[in-house]
Amino acid sequence: MKFWQSLAWCEPEQLVPVAQFAEQLGYDGVLNADHAVFPETVNAAYPYSADGKPPMTPDSPYPDCWVSIAFMAAVTSRLRLSTSVYVLPLRNPFEVAKAAGSLAIFTGNRFALGIGAGWMKDEFDIYGVEFSGRGKRMDDMIQVMRKLWQGGMVEHEGPYYSFPRLCIEPAPSQQVPILVGGANAAALQRAAFHGEGWLGAGNAPEEVPAIMARLRQYRTEAGRGSEPFETIVGLTTPPDLDTFRRLEEQGMTAGVNLPFSFALGKRSSLDDKKRYMESFARQFVQPLS
Repeated sequence: MKFWQSLAWCEPEQLVPVAQFAEQLGYDGVLNADHAVFPETVNAAYPYSADGKPPMTPDSPYPDCWVSIAFMAAVTSRLRLSTSVYVLPLRNPFEVAKAAGSLAIFTGNRFALGIGAGWMKDEFDIYGVEFSGRGKRMDDMIQVMRKLWQGGMVEHEGPYYSFPRLCIEPAPSQQVPILVGGANAAALQRAAFHGEGWLGAGNAPEEVPAIMARLRQYRTEAGRGSEPFETIVGLTTPPDLDTFRRLEEQGMTAGVNLPFSFALGKRSSLDDKKRYMESFARQFVQPLS
């Protein structure tokens, strides 16, 4: 089993040394977080908590994903980098394809695009983007980006995006892996049919086997059952070696060391973060790698 370190709400000035240390400790990758804007008052209910309240607040840091990942990539050589998750339907697929493809080129294909449909309708309203239908729009965006990453002249005629023959140069040497987040059936199907992996938003261990089974079913239906597929899951219970081993047998390929704020408080020193990462690596990354 592999392990990723979540960087959600990490102090921006600590991202680069944290990424360097994660690589030294043997973590497979780091996961950045994304919100375009964060309104003072959020009316939308957060879907991953019992009370509908999100764990983040307006002062939770969300540095630009492309800039921060580029900085972390520049000081690492093996570490993978992804977003958990990038709110894709808010954005323009041409610009996302250009940025993600460029990261793939400059990182030697260490970047994977972790995407989600988004839950905060307030954010879509502020952007002036339609919230309803965002899942279908995202499916069309994925097809657009896949074509643009092929290189050369491509064209597209879809329900949301259509364009004549054009190209983005330079194109990456291979398709940028897409990891799809979300817990509902549509998200799981999107991951199985269109992605190279699935990103959990926090699951109890007893939930994971059923999710893995559904993903296997959907991948079989898509004719992709034999293709490599990642399942990166952060557990909501304290980490346990036997639990990780049991879930690996069920198809979970990677675990996540939770955000620093969950273990160390909203703000913490770089040294505290390193001790936290080192302890997790000693107990889980190294024994299971």
